[in-house]
Parts: sequence; C-alpha cells; structure tokens
Amino acid sequence: MFTIALPKGRILTEAIPLLKRAGLAPAEGEGALDGRKILLPSQDNNVRLIVVRAADVQTYVSHGTAQLGLVGRELLLENPMEAVVHQSDLGIGKCRLVAATSDGYDYQHKCVSGARVTVATKFPRLSRMFLAEAGLQAEIVKLYGTMELAPNVGLADVIVDLVATGATLHANRLVEAASLMDVSTFLVLNRNYSWHNRQELGALAERMTAAAKQIATTQ
Repeated sequence: MFTIALPKGRILTEAIPLLKRAGLAPAEGEGALDGRKILLPSQDNNVRLIVVRAADVQTYVSHGTAQLGLVGRELLLENPMEAVVHQSDLGIGKCRLVAATSDGYDYQHKCVSGARVTVATKFPRLSRMFLAEAGLQAEIVKLYGTMELAPNVGLADVIVDLVATGATLHANRLVEAASLMDVSTFLVLNRNYSWHNRQELGALAERMTAAAKQIATTQ
C-alpha cells in the first residue's frame, strides 16, 4: 500500500484533475476532499490519500509515512530534507514569492544603501537569502498568517509572501517591490522507498507526472 500526502488548500483543488487522470482520485468521489476526512482510499486499491497542512507534507514523506507527496517549491527550499527526493514539477499551484511594502516605501533606495530592514514572513531562510542578494540586511519577524497587516501597523517594513494575483496586496494598500522566485508544486518521493521499491514507486510517480503533462497540453 502506497500513501500520497496532499496539502490542504489551493494546491489540493488544483490537484484533483491530476488525480482523476492518473486514476488516483478518492474512491468516494472528489467531494470527499471537501469534508473532514483526512485519510481516504483512492480509486487504486494499492494507494491511499492523506490530507495534511502544506508545511507538513515533507515531514510525512521524510519519515516514510507517505511515500509520495505534493509540495510547493518554496517549502522545499525553505526546509530541505535529506530523505525527500524532488521527482518532477507538476505545473500546478503556480504563484510567486515576492517582497512587498507599503505604497511609498523606497525599497530600491534601501537596497542601494544596504539598509537594515524588518521583514515579516513565514519563509525566513529564503527571505534572508534573497534580500541579502539585493543588498539588504534582514531582521526577520516570523509570522504564520495575515502577513499584509505587518507594514500597516508598523511591525515590519517589508513582507515576503506568496502571491498569485496580487489582489490581497492591493486590498491592503501594499505594492510588490520585487519578485523573488516563481513557485509551483513538485511531486516528491521518500528516498528510502524510491531505492527499495524503485519499480513500483517509479511507476506510480510516472502516472502522476504523465497526467500532469497531459493536462498541461490541453490548457
């Protein structure tokens, strides 16, 4: 029995067509993913699905509780795990990691002068790396949500967060100061299982990768 870890939220919604095409949709129908069930049989009797927080998918895969998982590129780079193998880019969950500020904040001048700025983010590793490349010294304030509030109440000068359309930034009177990285969702495997069960696990991974490619060609 193989287990695939799926992240809650937007990626899960976008993953449903992929799972259906790969013959791995929930056996009870895709509506089962909208409920409270977090452990679901799939249409393949040899595969089950678990639905967890996006930040926890790698942990389940790393420990072998799940042999496959769907993880955003930003999480793979923010918290790399030796036991997690990056198999393929599935092309779903596309967005960008950006630095944003209050309208009127001179971000570019801060970069040129090598200023020290306070940054609110849930991605401290990536934030320090990208902002250092821009010439900034980042003092990190770790937040897990409502990032857009931070510049408006004086908690931070800059936020680093994921953006799809930019509508939330605009609604909170923030502007994108720099695009740091394109993000999409990767299929990942447990390293030990990919070594000891290479043929079976490889075939399952290929089903998902092929399904993603087929969907991409129809869009």
